[in-house]
Amino acid sequence: MNDPNGFSYFNGEYHLFYQHHPYSPKWGPMHWGHVKSKDLVNWEHLPIALAPSEDYDVDGCFSGSAFEKDGKMYLMYTGNKWTGPNGDTDLLQVQCLAVSEDGIHFDKLPDNPVIAKTPEGDIHPFHFRDPKVWKKDQYYYCVLGSRTNDEEGQILLYRSENLIDWEFVSVAAKGENNFSFMWECPDIFEIDGHDVLVMSPQGVKPVGDMYQNLHQAGYVVGNLDYQTGKLEHGEFEMLDYGFDFYAPQTTTDDQGRRIMMAWMAMWESEMPEQEFGWAGAMTIPRQLFLEEGKLISRPIPEMTLLREREVSHQNVELNGHLELPEVNGTQLELELTFDLKAASTVGLNLLTSEDQQEKTVLQYDRAASVFSFDREQSGAGPKGIRKAPVKDQEQLHLRIFVDHSSIEVFVNDGEKVLTGRVYPKASSKGISFFSDQPCQLSVTKWEMKKSI
Repeated sequence: MNDPNGFSYFNGEYHLFYQHHPYSPKWGPMHWGHVKSKDLVNWEHLPIALAPSEDYDVDGCFSGSAFEKDGKMYLMYTGNKWTGPNGDTDLLQVQCLAVSEDGIHFDKLPDNPVIAKTPEGDIHPFHFRDPKVWKKDQYYYCVLGSRTNDEEGQILLYRSENLIDWEFVSVAAKGENNFSFMWECPDIFEIDGHDVLVMSPQGVKPVGDMYQNLHQAGYVVGNLDYQTGKLEHGEFEMLDYGFDFYAPQTTTDDQGRRIMMAWMAMWESEMPEQEFGWAGAMTIPRQLFLEEGKLISRPIPEMTLLREREVSHQNVELNGHLELPEVNGTQLELELTFDLKAASTVGLNLLTSEDQQEKTVLQYDRAASVFSFDREQSGAGPKGIRKAPVKDQEQLHLRIFVDHSSIEVFVNDGEKVLTGRVYPKASSKGISFFSDQPCQLSVTKWEMKKSI
């Protein structure tokens, strides 16, 4: 599996579709897998929603979105067709619709493709994908990922009154100074009176500790002029500072919450799980908030439904290295508070082997104002260190979800998030804490039940 698709709320349930190759743990002609949930935590697998079947999508039903119209669920997706051996130039991408009465069984529209070619202008004719649809006033709007002829990433805006006939409005936003060569998986939504564009730019060059992954996922905040189709916006910001977070997609529910999920992997990254017949995973659902002009993401409250067997150690003196009774495991949630006092370096080791040779290190360097996620000794799979800037405060708060081969770290109530896949031995269950000077530590650990 890779990109989340069609994340939506329909008839009282959450639906999540996803790019899926059902015949092997390798990328292939993509289908849309499908799960649904009443609580975003426990999921029910449903039949494949879309499969390549027509001339216009014969080589893949690529990413897209879902939305409701007249009590029916519609999927808008990119149909892909290879026209030669070069996967970068020999392809035809078009935009298509499918419809369902029950949100489970889908029929492709006879009018497909509803957008058959790119507009005129400085728009690459082949790379044209990942429609995200929403409605405002009398129009349906759609944004698509694109690039210029000189390979600069950009976003295209369309509108329609009937979903069939689409009018190109404008290039809504684009990169500058070779920022990236393609903007994938765009998503525009309003939050607290501002318009946010979430996208996944490919080919961003590393700058210091930033942009170390092959591709990135982030956002800009601004205001979309629906008449001109232009999004005036601020600087690009990262959504996640870890190793494995791509193609995020958001939805709103009946509570008005803006919720985001992403693919918890990265293109061209080693995936040891393929040996066992599977590849890829989704992040936990995260609720988005706009605070001081920045998007903050926090675990949805429903994640607490998985908690069991709580262990708590409050106001423990920490100086050097410390292990705490019953604080270990491979499928758990941790909530930590470091009262830093004089300490300049604090952190913890997760998924640690008995001989300490295998571990994942999460560390805060107070002097540098940097939080790091180190998987150099995490076991099999790719290595590396990722860093996030974190403001110096008297306390450091961490909320961490560990699920065997994945770690998601929320720093200071979502100020920064770091996500990564790790592949330790099954016996590596240890957790320990460290500091370079005396400080106080409070820890609560829950084992996590399996979601169904």
